[in-house]
Amino acid sequence: MTRRTWVLFAAMCLIWGVPYLLISASVAEVSPAMVVFSRTAIGAVVLLPFAWRQLRAVWAHRWPVLAFALLEMVGPWFLLSDAERHLSSSLAGLLIAFAPVLALVVARVIGLERRIGRLRVLGLVVAVGGVAALGGGGMEASGAWPVIEMLLVAVGYAIAPQVAAVKLREVPALPMTAVCLTIAALISAPFAAATWPTTTPSATALGSLVLLGLLCTALAFLLFFRLIAEAGPARATAIAYVNPVVALALGVSLRGDPLTPLIVAGAILVLAGTFLATRRTRNESPTPSAPTPAEHEGAPAA
Repeated sequence: MTRRTWVLFAAMCLIWGVPYLLISASVAEVSPAMVVFSRTAIGAVVLLPFAWRQLRAVWAHRWPVLAFALLEMVGPWFLLSDAERHLSSSLAGLLIAFAPVLALVVARVIGLERRIGRLRVLGLVVAVGGVAALGGGGMEASGAWPVIEMLLVAVGYAIAPQVAAVKLREVPALPMTAVCLTIAALISAPFAAATWPTTTPSATALGSLVLLGLLCTALAFLLFFRLIAEAGPARATAIAYVNPVVALALGVSLRGDPLTPLIVAGAILVLAGTFLATRRTRNESPTPSAPTPAEHEGAPAA
């Protein structure tokens, strides 16, 4: 990869590792619906001017686009924002690393993967063990529901690329993203209005919402499309292995999240297991009629 590609890669690893910290700061003062509305509305306003000439292609695939928006943005971002009221940003980021593992399982169930080799099965087991270690190491949530929400987020991130791979192969990524953000903003708007804060949020919360929309949504997608163009979709997805590390580092250094040897071991197991589970060997190949999830959308957007 060129120097510019490496710069793009490093920027994306940082940008998509930051949202967990910003969401945690936001939901301390505003509702999850406000978080979702703010970031999607800002992202849509920024991206639509770049995408309006290609909107006809999106309209021709409107129902799969709607399904993708619900699975990739609306559902996951509502659940993620609500979960972060009850668990640390570090744990949220590490649990999201489980999404590629679930994507592999979904791909096998619906036929995009012919078989899963022993090495990838080992990766699945290692990743699950890593999640268990995180809980045992002191990285706890306020009850089981926030963890379930995060796993549902990972399920959404796992299924959405399958929809894109099968139904949206001919739709340009940028206008599709702009339209999906618009859909998410429209759906979340009434919920945001119903939970509008009675007092003005602090500068920290407002700044976090703005950064979520501008940096972690609008700019992030623009840079991600450029990274895919320069490095290819397979290499671009490698950011999924670095984002959780960034989220963990920021949570520990800026918010005082716990860091114990067992948590470090759990994080390593989750990332190593995810790498093994998503690594393709020579004897394994996807179903020829459809690309793998990595060949379309890449890593999940936090």
